[in-house]
Amino acid sequence: MTEVLPEALVRSLTPGVLGILVRRGADFAAAEDAVQDALVEALRVWPDDPPRDPKGWLVTVAWRRFLDATRAEAARRRREDVVEPAPADVPDQDDTLQLYFLCAHPSLSPSAAVALTLRAVGGLTTRQIAQAYLVPEATMAQRISRAKRVVGGVRFDQPGDVGTVLRVLYLVFNEGYSGDVDLAAEAIRLARRLVAVIDHPEVAGLLALMLLHHARRAARVTARGALVPLAQQDRGLWDVEAIAEGVEVLQRALSRDRLGEFQAQAAIAALHADALVAEETDWVQIVEWYDELVSLTDSPVVRLNRAVAVGEADGARAGLAALAGLDESLPRFAAVAAHLHEKGGEVEVAARLYAEAAVKATNLAEVDHLTRQAARLRAGGS
Repeated sequence: MTEVLPEALVRSLTPGVLGILVRRGADFAAAEDAVQDALVEALRVWPDDPPRDPKGWLVTVAWRRFLDATRAEAARRRREDVVEPAPADVPDQDDTLQLYFLCAHPSLSPSAAVALTLRAVGGLTTRQIAQAYLVPEATMAQRISRAKRVVGGVRFDQPGDVGTVLRVLYLVFNEGYSGDVDLAAEAIRLARRLVAVIDHPEVAGLLALMLLHHARRAARVTARGALVPLAQQDRGLWDVEAIAEGVEVLQRALSRDRLGEFQAQAAIAALHADALVAEETDWVQIVEWYDELVSLTDSPVVRLNRAVAVGEADGARAGLAALAGLDESLPRFAAVAAHLHEKGGEVEVAARLYAEAAVKATNLAEVDHLTRQAARLRAGGS
């Protein structure tokens, strides 16, 4: 047996096992429950008695759990022999992609799609997902149960939307770390699996973006949890191997000449990663990539971020001009305006805007950072 931690190995086999049960005739909801039961049993048994064929073991146990549950339900309804054992020659094909599509079905809310993806594709338990999202386990169980009911009638081989899958994975990535699950690392793992089963440049673009952002993780906060802005980060703490891999994945995607928003975002992240010191950042090229991103998405948030890049490339006045016309209620609008006004020497205006941004911020670390920025300027600091 390969030398992999039991939990990591079990979770990596989840999509294939679930796909086999569905193709044998189990409905998705019941199959997913049975696979979860098998995963729990594997984590209990494997450390002391590892199987020679881990996937076969999981399929066998999960199928038995499915049959037991079905027969118990049949008995409760006073029916008999509703389900017969499936033939052993069911094709062992890779259904991973179909599971991604199913779990990110457009009929699901983003939160439901995230939860179902983490459980059915990621192999996480309901408890782990609940801890990661800081909600009671019972609440998360209900969310997953409702999601399974919603997709219960969707054909397993029905084509899905890659863009929706990518957005779901990016939502997972942006949650970062909570509880005993590193959701950013989990999103990267799931993106790698997706790259392995679908040849699509935007899938590679998302993986590259995740790797490049994740590479800066160790430098983003101080030991006390305070945010460290990109320009002030210790670049010696950046993960050079993750950066190199991200750039390589991005270059292969861009060579396909089918640009998408995740590739453009990854290109911006790569330019930041390429600068050995903040002063060497190629802001002119970053603005050009933001222009591409605006043409792809026309997103107000993208335009907001573009204004920061314009301010760095062409000066504070140009940055504020790029900011003009955007909705001031946008998240981080006041923070961006504060940064640009400070860059232009308008310290009092910047201090007021930093304080305003702190009031609007929802993340405690961000509130602390913005409050400190306002206090620094009011104290005459730099």
